[in-house]
Amino acid sequence: MKAVAIQTFGRPEGLAVIDLPSPTPAGGQVLITTEAIGVGGVDAVILSGALADYGFEEGHILGGEVAGTVSAVGEGVDTSWLGRRVWAFTGMGGGYVEQAVVPVEAIHPLPANLSAADAVTLGSSGMVAHFALAHAHFAPGESVLVRGAAGGLGIMTVQLAARGGAGAVAVTTSSAERGARLRELGATHVLDRAGAGGEDAPAGYDVIIDIVAGADMPSFFAKLNPNGRMVAIGVVGGLPPADFGGEMLAAFRKSMSFATFSADTVSEADRRAVRAEQFAAAVRGELRTVVHQLLPLEQAVLAHRKMDTGEVFGRIVLTP
Repeated sequence: MKAVAIQTFGRPEGLAVIDLPSPTPAGGQVLITTEAIGVGGVDAVILSGALADYGFEEGHILGGEVAGTVSAVGEGVDTSWLGRRVWAFTGMGGGYVEQAVVPVEAIHPLPANLSAADAVTLGSSGMVAHFALAHAHFAPGESVLVRGAAGGLGIMTVQLAARGGAGAVAVTTSSAERGARLRELGATHVLDRAGAGGEDAPAGYDVIIDIVAGADMPSFFAKLNPNGRMVAIGVVGGLPPADFGGEMLAAFRKSMSFATFSADTVSEADRRAVRAEQFAAAVRGELRTVVHQLLPLEQAVLAHRKMDTGEVFGRIVLTP
């Protein structure tokens, strides 16, 4: 089978298409013939080499989620899964392949009217956005700022905050065109990447969901209201400065909070329940998935070039 692996960390050109033996599922696993593979921000961070200290090595296959059809099952797996369309979480890698092997616990059946591309655009992003807002103790009527809103996570956070009754949903983005598209998804105020601009935008926010992090993250503490909460759910802009907490301490009397959020801290049962509700909501048209472009698996390098240049709005999906 074809797969895409990291040959050299750094630039997209470090990816290469390789041939691997077709895998066989072991006990408790299923084999999925993939139809759609999500290209995520974490893939770009891993490829950059920024997470090398976490054990990623050359030869690593990127990709955290796929959708397709179960074509084989391992020992102990209910054979009724055979032939069913599913979404699957492949973890921190293993998804850029024509055939993916995953534990049966990591798959989720797809509604008949949900495409594979829509599934990998929503499957992880929607669930993470839901629990990130919960982690921030977001309540109806509160103001929310989504930092880095043009990607899959940001787009879902904007929609869920709006659906949840936010008093205002501000976004940071790189262009007026992107801002207009985010308004169509529920944003009420559009700011530049530094958090400036936005006619009549709130002076402060009760909740900031930060997907970017990076060197500028500490400056956004000044945009939190008293008792405001910032939750970091991504580091697509790199890690923040080691002393970023100094900005919070300088405003000690505002009682601000900062937290990170990973879906690893949410039970599998809760993740599955939210994912099922969101898949159904997408079929009903209540949640919108935004696929920037479909590209063949062999063009993973192009997909990551587009990610690096910041031109992607929504999610790029690879198709074997």
